[in-house]
Parts: sequence; C-alpha cells; structure tokens
Amino acid sequence: MTDPNILSTRHDGVLALELSRRDKKNAITTGMYAALAQAFELASTDNEVAVVLLRGQPDLFTAGNDLADFLSPAARETPAAHQFLRAISRFPKPIVAAVGGPAIGIGTTMLLHCDFVIVAEGARLQLPFVQLGLCPEAGSSLLLPQMAGHRLAAELMLLGEPFDAIKARDAGIVTAIVPESELLAHAQSLAERLARQPRDAMLTTKALLKRPLGRTVTEAMEEEFPHFERLLATDEARAIFQAFLEKRSSAR
Repeated sequence: MTDPNILSTRHDGVLALELSRRDKKNAITTGMYAALAQAFELASTDNEVAVVLLRGQPDLFTAGNDLADFLSPAARETPAAHQFLRAISRFPKPIVAAVGGPAIGIGTTMLLHCDFVIVAEGARLQLPFVQLGLCPEAGSSLLLPQMAGHRLAAELMLLGEPFDAIKARDAGIVTAIVPESELLAHAQSLAERLARQPRDAMLTTKALLKRPLGRTVTEAMEEEFPHFERLLATDEARAIFQAFLEKRSSAR
C-alpha cells in the first residue's frame, strides 16, 4: 500500500521513509500508518535494504495522530497504527530516526523502537496521553521506565508536558543532538555508515540486543492496546478530543 504523505527513497542500502504532510504538521492518518507498516514489513526481507531512516523535515517530525481520522469508525475497525507498531518493534535491521521540531504522542513513542535517534537542538517531544484521557502505547509503559527510570518516566507520562532534546537525552531516548541545519545530513550519514557494516554480524548483534526485552515488549504492547481502545471510547476522552478539534477549527 502506498500513501502520498509517505515518501520513500533508497540510496546505498538505506531506505528513507519521510512523513510528508506539512499542512497538517505531519499528523499521521490510517493510510499513512498502513503504508509505514507495509514498508517496514517489506524492508525486513529485502536484501537491498540494510537500514531504515525514519524522518520528517528538519523543523517537523510529527504532531502525532490525526485526531479526526483517528476517531473515525473506519480507523477503529482497521487499527493500522497497531500494525505499524508491531512492524517497527519487530524490525530486524537498524532503524535511524531524524527528529526536528515537534514529536508528539506516537511521534515520541515510536522512537523507543529505533536504534539511533538523532534530534535537532530545537526539537520538542511530548507524551500527552493522560492529558487526552488515554494511556501509553507502543510498549512505552515498559520501555520508557527501563530507559529513563521510573521517576523521570512518570514525570514525562503522567504530566505529559513538552520536553526538550536535553531531557530526551537524559531519558535515554536520544543518541545525539545536532543543529537543525545538520539534522538530515547527520542522520543520513549515520544510516549509510551502518549500511556498510557486515550485514550478518549487524543483524545478529541487533537481535541479541533486543532479545532480553523482545517478548516482554510484545506482551506490553498487546496489553496496552485494549486499555487504549477502552479509554478512547470514554466520554471523558471524547470530550477532550472534541474540545481540541473545535479549538483548532476556530483558530483557522
């Protein structure tokens, strides 16, 4: 499946997947999730792909889910977001993420499944699930406390306030912080360097690194999904989303 808002390019063993929906702050739709899921699934067995580079633009990663699309009956019947999260969490090859500007909700939790996360100095990450009447997803209820420690994970998730690149690095989410003007070149160079590594050794090493948490991450993700769906259907969450959509509509 293809989607016009997911741009795909290949160069020297690197498959670059770009979120490209700037008029909506790269908010992710069902179609975009489906295209990303399929791209990861195909790349997992494509011998021409050694590394995936996941990126937005230097000043924009993603505002998270497109709420209007996310709340539609069709999206609930075919949860493409779940397919994408399963695909990225199980992907056997290195994933490099280049993050600039806002990375909200799933824009942050997907980074927990990447092997390298390069972030621009002005990036702002956020996990506003509780503020929206929801709970964490993408296995983040397991991964973030392991990376950041319980107290910092609780601060980021329970308060849900935006945090900068330095705090993201303190939380173990970020590999390197670079100037915005160097973000994409730095990430591309790193991805190409990885693509030149001995393939079998690299894939074996990633598998060994992921092995201790592999099954528990899957279990955490599968446990989160029904809680997320249950909370999404509550009157409280619906009211929060409706207020957000009305506020955005009146601001146009």
